[in-house]
Amino acid sequence: MITSVKNDKIKELRSLKTKKGRRETGLHLIEGERLVLDALDSGMVPDTVLVAEWNTTAGAKLDERGVEYTQVTGEVMKAVCDTDNPQGVCAALKTPDTEPPREYPKGLIVALDRLQDPGNLGTVLRTADAFGAAGVLVGDGSADPFMGKSVRAAMGSSYHIPVWQGELEQELPRLKEQGFGLVCGHLEGAEELPELPESRVLVIGNEANGASPEVAELCTLYRLPMKGRAESLNAAVAAAILIYKLAE
Repeated sequence: MITSVKNDKIKELRSLKTKKGRRETGLHLIEGERLVLDALDSGMVPDTVLVAEWNTTAGAKLDERGVEYTQVTGEVMKAVCDTDNPQGVCAALKTPDTEPPREYPKGLIVALDRLQDPGNLGTVLRTADAFGAAGVLVGDGSADPFMGKSVRAAMGSSYHIPVWQGELEQELPRLKEQGFGLVCGHLEGAEELPELPESRVLVIGNEANGASPEVAELCTLYRLPMKGRAESLNAAVAAAILIYKLAE
């Protein structure tokens, strides 16, 4: 039982709330019974698992899986987690390798150009997973896909499909060379999708400014037809519709 927030292990886990802490340790923190169990069931091997002393249900489920964990007080659990009302279980996991591959897998790849809201990023990951995307390429300037809010919004999808991080101005030409068609959601695009090969990339731009000019000029631009008076959609909502269309 760990009872002090000054415990060295607890200090390390608290550092995972920061990008610097995640980078230096190679770990990221997840919390909540459903997310922790889903990550374990997806084959993720935990560095550390904490269970609040009052959460006997989570402890029993971890015992069933043969997962070792450390009990902590409610105060310690709250210090480690970044939600207001922690569910009494959290885990530090080794962050997956996010280096872009030399050869991308065939299928639909969703590329994010400076998508800055971690909730939007996680929702896009979840949608990409739901519709069978081959992976998500997170461009420089985007939110960290393995920060707490991103992982919670992804609801386990962070561990179901590949997540890469890289510079889109470099990776998109490589994808084109490998036979991918490039489409960017853009307010100045045509309202009819072009003919595309089976392997395709969908670029989703920044919430406020859309895709950068440098990224947009590498792609065919497509605008979702709007029948109402709204000029645009939330980035995650637009991404969901576009992913659905391009995954067909």
